[in-house]
Amino acid sequence: MISPDSPNPPVTLDLDLIRKYSGAGPRYTSYPPATQFTEQLAELRLDEAIAADNRPGAGPLSLYFHLPFCETRCWFCGCTTVITRRRAAAGEYLVDLTREVELTAARMDTRRPVAQVHFGGGTPTFSPPDELRKLGALIHQHFRLAPDCEFSVEVDPRRLTEDHVKALQEIGANRASLGVQDTNAAVQLAVHRIQPHALNVQVFGWLRDHGFRSLSVDLIFGLPLQTPASFARTIDDVLGLNPDRLSVFSYAHVPWIKPTQRIFEDRKQLPDAETKLALFALAHRKLTAAGYVDVGLDHFARPDDELAVAQRERTLHRNFQGYSTRAGASLYGFGMSSISQTADTFRQNLKDLQAWRTALANNQLPLERGYRLTEEDQRRRVLIMSIMCHRRLDFAALSNQLGVDVPVQYAKEIASLANLEADGLISCTAQGVSVTPVGVPLLRVIAMRFDAYLSNSANRHSKTI
Repeated sequence: MISPDSPNPPVTLDLDLIRKYSGAGPRYTSYPPATQFTEQLAELRLDEAIAADNRPGAGPLSLYFHLPFCETRCWFCGCTTVITRRRAAAGEYLVDLTREVELTAARMDTRRPVAQVHFGGGTPTFSPPDELRKLGALIHQHFRLAPDCEFSVEVDPRRLTEDHVKALQEIGANRASLGVQDTNAAVQLAVHRIQPHALNVQVFGWLRDHGFRSLSVDLIFGLPLQTPASFARTIDDVLGLNPDRLSVFSYAHVPWIKPTQRIFEDRKQLPDAETKLALFALAHRKLTAAGYVDVGLDHFARPDDELAVAQRERTLHRNFQGYSTRAGASLYGFGMSSISQTADTFRQNLKDLQAWRTALANNQLPLERGYRLTEEDQRRRVLIMSIMCHRRLDFAALSNQLGVDVPVQYAKEIASLANLEADGLISCTAQGVSVTPVGVPLLRVIAMRFDAYLSNSANRHSKTI
């Protein structure tokens, strides 16, 4: 029986089941996944999609700014970056970014409130403080930030001064995510990212002193030379910072996309599958013992954090930045490689810096690929996100929402869940499907049963654990 008012019970780890079902699969920051995007842009009519997004009663806006520059390359990184030590590059990029904002805002209803702003990268704090102030002025010139806007910034403690923090606070930033990954010196050397923990402590102090209300730490398990003992110390180090949230990502080994990662294969330093699983179990055990709630996949939060509250109240949402509390917002991405999303479209900017600049110089939106969802895509997206965010499928509610008889329309997919139910990952009744505490670490595996495109792209995704 579906009980929408009952809180989700604590997550349980069954390592044997995780071994059995762990494989390649999407992270479902979107559905369909980005592997389905196409370069046939004329067929997508994306200009029309922006106009349609200006419909009366449209929800709030979410703005993403991709700031791609890094001084050095972290060898594990899968992001779209530009490596340079030339600080002037940030100002030159802002000139082009201004043109993109002007071109896009002219097509938008900018009276809609902005519920979220996110600076990602790269290293957003590669930009000097005054360039960040200029970017903030650009945002405030063209958009109206809601009083409770979540304004978050990805921070590299190695590339930060207190003036950076002051500048970010001045333009409205109130949340920060620190890239830590691992505090062990040997691991840091192996991944080409030297970051003494004293820097993390210093930056946390600056951010709290300047009023940032939510601080998060990003860790990665599965990196070269990591052991359970070393990673336990890393977790103890970051718990000492008392973060509001943590993201504990599984290292995604995708050398066919990021050739730099072949270094780890050549040096034979990556932990084996059993060690990586032990690292995952260790992180989960220590964080939940410290009182953090397993929100889903790789996200942990304090019980009183908005993310944990949204997970309990089943108002959680998922987008290209991961789990979010702000559902119903149209996402507009700016900068090379950034992704935008309206109700029935995705569009992604050119990933090459010069190509992105050339398009803007020609007064064109710098698009490389995109996708227009069919009605069936939209229905499956609701089902998949219900699993990923709410850990359940309520057949009556979903049938009413989607305008189809879900148990009939998706009988084949529901029948395919039988082995998952037999292993205790889910519970199925005539009323719906509920993910059990044992099944939560395998949410992606459960959601994959409703993915119509998986057979065409399974080998293009990272491992689920």
